[in-house]
Amino acid sequence: MRELDGLELYQALEYAKSLDEEEVSEIIERFQLDQAALSQAIFNIFPAVLAEQNEDMSHLFLTLCFDVLCVFQKAFGPLPSQEGMDFDWLEKQAMLLETELQSLIKERDMDEKIRARLQDRFLQRSAQGSPQPGLVRYLNQATEDFAEESPGRAPAIRVTQTMIFIVVQLFTNLYSHTPKR
Repeated sequence: MRELDGLELYQALEYAKSLDEEEVSEIIERFQLDQAALSQAIFNIFPAVLAEQNEDMSHLFLTLCFDVLCVFQKAFGPLPSQEGMDFDWLEKQAMLLETELQSLIKERDMDEKIRARLQDRFLQRSAQGSPQPGLVRYLNQATEDFAEESPGRAPAIRVTQTMIFIVVQLFTNLYSHTPKR
């Protein structure tokens, strides 16, 4: 998958910001139909995890995820349909993330050594880089800017940015996946 350059990324982000309420609803409904499992994770499960740390950051996360959805659709075309993908691929994507995500939630009961190892593993994989570094930088900056508006948001910056990185990675994997024939 090619990396979006500055102008293309800017245009895709502007496209996302220019949509009216009806267009936003249509895009979200189409996403829920085309990729029900991914939609459930991104728009229900991930925000619920974030809301445990900070409700405001959970709302920001939803907005930024919509931006990611629009950027990928604008730059790479319509979403691949879940029907053309084998279930093993979807299950594998979820399994790769589940344990590492659990380690980021401080309220979850977990041995601290195991938590530290899982977080380190996730950070190492994250440090290997995103296939869309410009998009991730933009989203990380938006998260930091939003958190600066209220000190109570700051503790949720890392988890929010991590989950946003995961969403970008999931969309990259989705658009890069060759459907089962």
